[in-house]
Amino acid sequence: MNAIIISAIWGVVMMYSGIVLKNKSSVKYVAIAGVIALLIANGLEFMGSPFFQIETRGMLVFTTFGMLFNAVAFTATLIYFLLSASDIDQVGKNGSDYFALIFFVLCGVSIVSAFQSLLFLFIGVEIISIPLYILAGSDKRNLKSNEAALKYFLMGSFSTGLMLMGIALLYGSSGTFFVDGLNIGGVAITPLMGLGLILMMVSMAFKVSAAPFHFWTPDVYDGSPTVFTSFMATVVKAAVFVAFLRLFENGFGKLHASWQLSAAVITALTLIVGNFTAVFQQSVKRMLAYSSIAQAGFMMLAVFALNTTAKQGLLLYGAAYSVATIGLFAILMKMKDFTFDGFNGLVKHEPVLAITGAVFLLSLTGVPLTAGFFSKYYMLMAALRTGQMFWLVIIGVLGAAISAYYYFRVIQSMFFKSADENPAIAVSGGFRLMLVVTAALVILLGIKPGLLLGLLNY
Repeated sequence: MNAIIISAIWGVVMMYSGIVLKNKSSVKYVAIAGVIALLIANGLEFMGSPFFQIETRGMLVFTTFGMLFNAVAFTATLIYFLLSASDIDQVGKNGSDYFALIFFVLCGVSIVSAFQSLLFLFIGVEIISIPLYILAGSDKRNLKSNEAALKYFLMGSFSTGLMLMGIALLYGSSGTFFVDGLNIGGVAITPLMGLGLILMMVSMAFKVSAAPFHFWTPDVYDGSPTVFTSFMATVVKAAVFVAFLRLFENGFGKLHASWQLSAAVITALTLIVGNFTAVFQQSVKRMLAYSSIAQAGFMMLAVFALNTTAKQGLLLYGAAYSVATIGLFAILMKMKDFTFDGFNGLVKHEPVLAITGAVFLLSLTGVPLTAGFFSKYYMLMAALRTGQMFWLVIIGVLGAAISAYYYFRVIQSMFFKSADENPAIAVSGGFRLMLVVTAALVILLGIKPGLLLGLLNY
């Protein structure tokens, strides 16, 4: 509850800070202070000392897993602000409004990590989604940004309609909005419940850009301002996956056998489509958009498996993927050219950007000694421990192998090709230091994943 209330309040504070503060560049420090406050408040609640005691009638349940994911999301947001806050200011004249929208998204993230009612699931997802429609179109002078916002809004509204219809059908079949009351006793699935379950699965697959409901993703990620694409593709995606997992674990866990094959098909399609389409991209930004679909395929393995290893894997995957991708997008924003050739010779002119960028790319590939290795390992182990559909694990391994091709193309450009002039714009020493810290965190999680996962037993 601490995180929900403080993030909402700080969103309002951010709106007024743009009016009160004469120096507009000071707004980002207010935002950084807000995320730190969120981390402290969430940590205190995690240790049993909440600021707020509000009766939610069981509609919100603050579990160790949910609060630990909140900590991951807030830490990733803090890294995002430290690396990219200046770029947020440069998007338009109203930087404080953009920071406010991000805090409102974090409010939604805090809700979907704790919902126990379908009504709060809907509220949380919409609080996440609506600010993102605005952020996608924040570069008003760019037609691609306007197109991204319109496409995101239309597709998001459509998936929201499916979710509402699914919630209505589930209420009609069970007589309750509470997730744990949807299939009490593990009774056989009824036609009404089956249709509601399908609509919920499709709507959540839309939100996480899982195939074949992924078509909006490349255009929206490519057209949105790069600084906001970074946030959409990481913290937001991981949060919706947590909601996806909690809904199907608590609501439909006893009916797992009825929908597991459908989850497996969506997972396989997502891995195949995401990886194969990323191979043919010529823009690094668009490649990262398609690779985010492939990464969603790995996170879908948690929904497919629905076991303890899956929850551990999703938590670690959310941390590893978010931190590495935020770091990589921060480097991308400093490049003059977003094509693969635009990275040529980066190590010669900006060795810190090239070396840390290589660490992030290796983590996304799943190379040992990076956080991405253990996150993929946990996901594949979760699928193996179901004892079913071994072919899905094979597709996952092949997908990781294919991803090495397009991620290593960037590394090849940075280290093994030359360029006469610096392909990056001038960066500050503080930015370089923050990149090094971010890369070190990726390596630390790769060596000691227990530092995060051990907290699940707190």
